[in-house]
Amino acid sequence: MRDKEYAQAIKELSIRFDEENIPYHFFDSTSLYIQGVDIPHFNTIYIEVQWDIIEKAYELFSTIEKTDLNSNIATTSFQVQQDIYTIIVQCRYNTTIKTNPYRIQVICDEQPIWCISLYKYLFSEQSGIDREKIHRYLANEHAKVTKLNEQAWNQNNYVALLNRYGSPQEIAEKIKHNPRWRLHPFDHYLEPIANKKVLHLMGSNGIKAVALSLLGADVTVVDFSEENKAFAMEIASHASVKINYIVSDVLSLPIEPYFEQFDVVLMELGVLHYLLDIQELMKKIQLLLSKDGKFVLHEFHPISTKLITSTGKKHKVIGNYFDPSIVKNEVAFTKHMPEEEKSKLQHVLQRKWTMGEVITAVAKAPMQIDFLEEEPNHKIHDIGLPKTFTLVAKKLLM
Repeated sequence: MRDKEYAQAIKELSIRFDEENIPYHFFDSTSLYIQGVDIPHFNTIYIEVQWDIIEKAYELFSTIEKTDLNSNIATTSFQVQQDIYTIIVQCRYNTTIKTNPYRIQVICDEQPIWCISLYKYLFSEQSGIDREKIHRYLANEHAKVTKLNEQAWNQNNYVALLNRYGSPQEIAEKIKHNPRWRLHPFDHYLEPIANKKVLHLMGSNGIKAVALSLLGADVTVVDFSEENKAFAMEIASHASVKINYIVSDVLSLPIEPYFEQFDVVLMELGVLHYLLDIQELMKKIQLLLSKDGKFVLHEFHPISTKLITSTGKKHKVIGNYFDPSIVKNEVAFTKHMPEEEKSKLQHVLQRKWTMGEVITAVAKAPMQIDFLEEEPNHKIHDIGLPKTFTLVAKKLLM
């Protein structure tokens, strides 16, 4: 009952501020509660408003007991006592509420409510926040999202792989002809690779794994798609190499059998956005690496995935680079499916990360970043735009 009353008080406040056209967002424990994190809220509601209309917000509570406006060099605030709840209203000078990069809208009981994304609290050093509860919440949400993503990636994916690459026998012959080419442009960061134990997380169709195995590595792939595994194992068989393939969600992979077992952990191209908690991913990678091991991440640059779209000579900035939302997208292999099958495919849910979030998560693992190479788009009309990046880090001993 208390939670229902708390939720109703939040809803009424959001309606009130919307009706008065006062930009606002809930923050701290209130925003985490709104997003579903199991965190104590202590009968306090935290709300921030646009700094230059704090007096208007103050007048909204003219018939309710409240404190005087309390100002310092950075903020103004006041408190309102409403029933059993203390409402703390504050503003921060010279900041614009609507441009806060972590401001998101959550629909609660059909009411849109503005609050600060829980990711803000994972990527800041703010005290008083129980980050472990946020990680647990994200783990539960990730499990739900993974089920949806697994359904999509096990739905006609094998057919899409055949349409894109040809038969496993054909692609095996191509890989054998020049395995190193399949690892471009990050191959030099893997050297020396012969006799190294390599873990390819979210290794998909096995093409990179087979190339690594042909170069002398002992390769293990982890991916949640049975259809990817089937295609990968057929390629390996035709290439006369052995790869280990574990069908599992990456965050569900147990640490104990693989603790400090791998000289190289590799992730590449279009994988990070399937993880809702990148910090937990990097912690797991740190544990999987051997004492002298290194992590190689080759990914699409956030500028290209979150901000800019290109068509020929035209470039449009249509995205929000800082958007922390989880979004619905077509599964990656959709374009390789027959037209009549595309409408039947499940969509996947993704969380696209900024460069700062990726680097912060690696550093907090902890791992030491040795290289960050940003690679250009090679299309002539896209010269000057980053397309991919390669990050190389090594395990830091605790």
